[in-house]
Amino acid sequence: MQRDHHQATPTVGPLEGFTVGVTAARRADELGALLLRRGAAVLHAPALRIVPLSDDSELLTATKQLIDHAPDVVIATTAIGFRGWVEAADGWGLGDALLNRLRDIELLARGPKVKGAVRAAGLTEKWSPASESMAEVLDRLLEEGVDGRRIAVQLHGEPLPGFVESLRAGGAEVVGVPVYRWMPP
Repeated sequence: MQRDHHQATPTVGPLEGFTVGVTAARRADELGALLLRRGAAVLHAPALRIVPLSDDSELLTATKQLIDHAPDVVIATTAIGFRGWVEAADGWGLGDALLNRLRDIELLARGPKVKGAVRAAGLTEKWSPASESMAEVLDRLLEEGVDGRRIAVQLHGEPLPGFVESLRAGGAEVVGVPVYRWMPP
């Protein structure tokens, strides 16, 4: 007996009958859609709320400070954070001023995704570690010497353990650029 390949097969997913809570704030819609396609009922209840960059007064203040008082070095740590920063600055009417400032300084990109975001903004990084490691970035900066240098570091949520402290211990003035901040929901 031949099988009819055109016959409808039941579309019960492996998660049929399960309810899954999605606590993510970022990419929650994408995750929820994936779970729905597998048959789950989805409840979205974020455990935190990411502050939209365009509404982030701390990022606005840091951006204005960097435009007005140029750092010697800017360290871009995440591609999405870098793109979001440039887009937020553009929305505040500061996009060109920020990009012009970033053209005139030493710009370090943590890895290939960040390097791509930097180049997409029309900028060129001076250096990017092959390892994509912030430890390698720190080692390079400390070897070059940071005493008296003003270094802006793109922060992404959790502070980089020991990174900022090590730069400060080496004599650098460190300016945080908060591209991810969260609050209670």
